[in-house]
Amino acid sequence: MQDELLTIGRFARMCRLSVKQLRHYDEMGLLAPARVDASSGYRYYAPEQARDALTVALLREMDLPLAVIAQALAAEPERRAQILRAERDRLAERISRDQARLEMLERLAEGGLPGYEVTMSREPERRLAVVRAVCTPVEIGATVEECVGRLLPVLGKTGIVWEPPLWGLYPLDLEERMEIAVGVQTPQGEGLPGLEFEVLPGGLVAETMHIGPYAQLPLAYNALFATIHERGLRPQAPVREAYLVGPAEAPQEEPMTRLIIPVQENTA
Repeated sequence: MQDELLTIGRFARMCRLSVKQLRHYDEMGLLAPARVDASSGYRYYAPEQARDALTVALLREMDLPLAVIAQALAAEPERRAQILRAERDRLAERISRDQARLEMLERLAEGGLPGYEVTMSREPERRLAVVRAVCTPVEIGATVEECVGRLLPVLGKTGIVWEPPLWGLYPLDLEERMEIAVGVQTPQGEGLPGLEFEVLPGGLVAETMHIGPYAQLPLAYNALFATIHERGLRPQAPVREAYLVGPAEAPQEEPMTRLIIPVQENTA
């Protein structure tokens, strides 16, 4: 049998892997050798293991985690396809985030930090009909769309009259898992299934206007928080976004968003 097996060095060269990688994959149970010599500890591999080894090398080149690769290799074809599609979706999401970062860096490189005009004003009390959801920071866009898809049908079925625009409510800190809300201002309704009502207190706020893709909202928030801290004020949750002009209405993908952060004097 040993004559039919390959030494670890020869197998590594065949499969475009290093000996160190093969040893590591063996230790984690991803790709065990066909035989280990009891006296010397030498590892030997069967030629038919080359397909799995080459697949591991290919998937690692795509930056798939070793744990995911192990699951894919051990899975039946249908389950393996599901695992790989999930990784494809995560990669597409990462590419989208990186593209947004590239665009922000290009904007900063061309003109420095945008000159947002931050103003202090008095915001009136607002009563909103809202739906809530929990998401990660990278899921905000999709989650807002999902919330709008839940909110508007309920308003339509119940005949609640509401005033544009749509509002988004967010925590001050974008945590790994956070609750957000999407709502509209309305004086009507109480205790409806699938719908909550929240009163946003009036008071002093810092606000600015952002014209451009939602992915570049961090530039506006940078200006807002800088002004708040420079004036010795304390930001308060929830942060509010009013979507005055949405992507479907805006030319050249330039939606208009009003950003509002309630503040109070810092007495600490």
